[in-house]
Amino acid sequence: MRRNIYVDNLPLEEAMARWHQALDQNGCLAPQSESIKVDEALGRITARAVYAPRSAPFYNSAAMDGIAVDFRATIGASEARPKHLSPEQFVAVNTGNALPAGTNAVIMIEDLHYLPDGMVEIIASVPPWQHVRTIGEDIVISELLLPENHVIRPIDLGALLATGVVQVEVLVPPAVTIIPTGSEIVQPGQALKPGNIIEFNSRILAGYLTEWGAYARRHAIVADEPELLRRAIAAATQQDGCDIVVINAGASAGSRDYTAQVLAELGQVIVHGVNIKPGKPVILAIVNGKPVIGLPGYPVSAVLTLRLFGKELVERRLGRDREPEPVVRATISRPLSSKLGTIDFVRVKLGQVGDKLIATPTGHGAGAVMTLVQADGILTVPAGSEGIGAGELVRIELLRSLAEIDNTLVFIGSHDNILDVLANLLHRHRPLVRLSSSHVGSMGGIMAIKRGEAHLAGTHLIDEASGEYNVPFIRKILPDLPLTLINLAWRQQGLLVAKGNPKGIAGFADLRRDDITFINRQRGAGTRILTDLNLKKLGIGPEEVKGYQREEYTHMTVASAVAGGNADTGLGILAAARALDLDFVPVARERYDLIVPTAFAADRKVAALLAMLRENQEFRTTVEQLGGYDLSDCGRSMYHQG
Repeated sequence: MRRNIYVDNLPLEEAMARWHQALDQNGCLAPQSESIKVDEALGRITARAVYAPRSAPFYNSAAMDGIAVDFRATIGASEARPKHLSPEQFVAVNTGNALPAGTNAVIMIEDLHYLPDGMVEIIASVPPWQHVRTIGEDIVISELLLPENHVIRPIDLGALLATGVVQVEVLVPPAVTIIPTGSEIVQPGQALKPGNIIEFNSRILAGYLTEWGAYARRHAIVADEPELLRRAIAAATQQDGCDIVVINAGASAGSRDYTAQVLAELGQVIVHGVNIKPGKPVILAIVNGKPVIGLPGYPVSAVLTLRLFGKELVERRLGRDREPEPVVRATISRPLSSKLGTIDFVRVKLGQVGDKLIATPTGHGAGAVMTLVQADGILTVPAGSEGIGAGELVRIELLRSLAEIDNTLVFIGSHDNILDVLANLLHRHRPLVRLSSSHVGSMGGIMAIKRGEAHLAGTHLIDEASGEYNVPFIRKILPDLPLTLINLAWRQQGLLVAKGNPKGIAGFADLRRDDITFINRQRGAGTRILTDLNLKKLGIGPEEVKGYQREEYTHMTVASAVAGGNADTGLGILAAARALDLDFVPVARERYDLIVPTAFAADRKVAALLAMLRENQEFRTTVEQLGGYDLSDCGRSMYHQG
């Protein structure tokens, strides 16, 4: 079969307009309703206004325990001239009792004096309807109880039932069938072999759809065969209990991407290809009068395109206006490049640092699900922009609440596995502290501190001339900034190699060998500087090291490359080697410190982290179990400035 091509690459606004027009023409947005018991209506949305069929209360009732009387019988009573009422002039009542005929007021039991002959003595007259709940006091017959398109709350149930409403007409949540496709995907728990991908996208998509108010169900996996896909789509769109179909994967232009072709055969493809990144190959179609959304296979692309085209569809079916996501303005912490002509959706972490709300990108990969797990918001780079400069003020759509963001401790700098330990323990801390760590290397961390974009930074830079860690760089780059340098740990750096060290790598000298592929860290990382120092000592130029130009941003990604056979070795910490069962060739013992600006030292989030370093035994025990760390100076001030 020939390779597919995009039908369109439309601007987002035009794609939306075409989609809305097709939905309107096919009646896809018309809400449907059903009548259900009020007892089952919590959280549902009213399809029609509800009016009270009777008043509440529907009779005059006692509002207090006491006696019901005709107020006229009490006229003239006072402390100076008490009045006695005979049993024929009152009726004993409890709260809620219907008011007896001929009575129109209640005297509280506390204000009565019972006499031995059965009479009662009162010392004050009462006005008419004292301590009486009159008919319609709460709700009057025909009063509007709930408007149309109202989400029914617990208190609303009470108002409905109080007036005798036992059935209510509500909107039916749209039923969405999610069809995961791909011959390579397998269900969680199945045995895996190279080339398999665990099917989790449908769970993510179903979760979001449920959160938005839809009823989502997952179809069995459909292999990459046009006829199987055709049957699955036809069956879903012809099913009475299905309102919307979402197809995951097969939307692109690969030789085994059949979704667009099959949809065109079964119905009408409205849009195929939109100028967004990620999510460009999204498909919007109508089959058997029902909307079908073909999502890209990468999880981030799938989620973002479902938010764009699926969420609104669910909301319209539920009679809701689309609610815009809450928006904040933030300062971008590092430059971003973007392709001209494409809308770029960038995931960012957020944190309040002093008087600045700082946005730090979590990554670009359309398949990197953790970029969305870690994201606090979405930055939209317009199609007419080639990027955003560091320090610019940008608009962010929030994915988390502002309260969560206010609790965020912003860390920028060198990566270390200890940060994950701290993040977990701080998340258990009360009040909660979220650790947002961005791994841009030691030099990147120092520059972030200089720009006031982080509460603290991690660094392990060795000065070639003096052999001293971190302090020479601080004095040079941050000479006027009051700060304290706090030790996190001494740690072992070395060459990570496959189990058993099959290529016999003994040190940096072996990186000259033609059969050795190296994987490097990014420019500005302390590990990169340590690598360059060792190569320089041996007189080895970067051009002599196969793989020197390939860069990763963390010790764990370097370890993963070695464990996966994509590199023979890379410089990293012992904890990373142990985590992935690699062997380790020691190179250096280095000091990893935290730069803590004095301006943030008293911040409760920074204080919580420092207290954990100095006092938390669970933290120390967990780190020591990782291997390769010496915590003898952990939490100690190594240098103070200003």
